[in-house]
Parts: sequence; C-alpha cells; structure tokens
Amino acid sequence: MFMGEYHHNIDTKGRIIIPVKVRDDLGENFIVTRGLDGCLFLYPKIEWDKIINKYKELPDTKEKRQFMRIFLSGATICEYDKQGRINIPKPLIEFANLEKDCIIIGVDEKLEIWSKSKWEEFIALNEENLSDIADSLFTSKNYA
Repeated sequence: MFMGEYHHNIDTKGRIIIPVKVRDDLGENFIVTRGLDGCLFLYPKIEWDKIINKYKELPDTKEKRQFMRIFLSGATICEYDKQGRINIPKPLIEFANLEKDCIIIGVDEKLEIWSKSKWEEFIALNEENLSDIADSLFTSKNYA
C-alpha cells in the first residue's frame, strides 16, 4: 500500500526522482499514465494487469472505448535511471501541467504525480469537506 506525500522537482528533460521509500513496491518496471483530476498515475505492473483485466470484463460501450483510448494512449512503461529518476513523456507532462515543483503522493495501490499548484488547489477545495466526505464514505450503511 502506497501512502505519504513527497516533494520533488521535475527537470527540463522530464525526469523526476521517485522516492526511495516506494521504489521497491513500485518495482523495476511500472506504468505511468494519465490519471484523474489532472494528475498522473503510476502503477506497479501487477496492479496495472489487474486494472486491464477488469476493463476487459466491461461491456463494450461508448464510455469504455472513450476512457480506454485516453487512459491507454498515455500509458508507458517506465524504469529508473541510476539516480532513481524516471523520464516522463512530454504529452503526460503537458496533461498534468507539471512544472518544476511536483508532489508525489501514495494512494493505496498507486502513486500520483501532481503539479504543486494543482495539488494545493485540490487540497484547498477539499480540505473543508473532509469530515463530510469521511461521513458519507464510512457510515454503517456502507458496511452493511
């Protein structure tokens, strides 16, 4: 399970250091793709395979095709360089508006990479409602 918040910079060549604490769990080869809410998702290969298998089970609808086109067209296999950095392709950098300051967060089975400004905006918009969100997610009716 990934968790935590890490502050790192992306350089002009699109390279960013992945925190040492999560590298083993992410694996030597992993997938980076467009995420939701304007961030990038990084999946260990085993988690990526689970997602793809779930999508294959879905009926072939217009929504599935649209989502899969966007989700898969941005997907790329990454590996670390000798400094523990990965190279993020330019279309993904543009999608997530990544500039110098980035935030990497652990979210259960994946990592997310956010631009610092988008992350701060996300926190500002959602922090006030955290109690309400928790109440709606963790009420007893959801566990019945």
